[in-house]
Amino acid sequence: MMDWITTSWSAVGMVLLGGLGMYATVVLLTRIFGLRSFSKMSGFDFAITIATGSILAAIFIAKDPPLLQGMAAMIILFAMQAAVAELRKRFSFVEAIVDNRPRLIMWGGEIDETQMLKAKITRADLMAKLREANVTRFEQIHAVIAETTGDVSVLHGPPDETLESDLLDGVIGAERFRKVMGD
Repeated sequence: MMDWITTSWSAVGMVLLGGLGMYATVVLLTRIFGLRSFSKMSGFDFAITIATGSILAAIFIAKDPPLLQGMAAMIILFAMQAAVAELRKRFSFVEAIVDNRPRLIMWGGEIDETQMLKAKITRADLMAKLREANVTRFEQIHAVIAETTGDVSVLHGPPDETLESDLLDGVIGAERFRKVMGD
């Protein structure tokens, strides 16, 4: 039972050393590769952020993997993210493979059940996001979009205000909205 609660000072020292080494590695890699390293601009970015946290946790509390192996894993992860980001910029087919496309799940007061189903969003999820955005009436809603990251964007304002159609570029289902707006 005491083994579960206590530890040796050398083990604490190794956690401290591993933590300092990984912290320095993350700071250095973030300076080299930029802040996008921890963004949530795409599902791929989010997955990399989760993987980074997993590597950090493994180094902090486990004897295996050793510190240098963890540093190497971080370098590879950051380099992969940078490479994929560059390929996404240069080749649209890479972007199509790596990223989901956002979906218009609601426009005006009308909910698009088909797009909600494809985005795996329930009506309860949608209502929670509308409340979170301080929407008090459906007529305030211009558009609700299930983003590529899994976030939900609620574009709302006074009913007489017009939504710029460029805000819906690349959004699945936006053509329906544009027909109504006359674009």
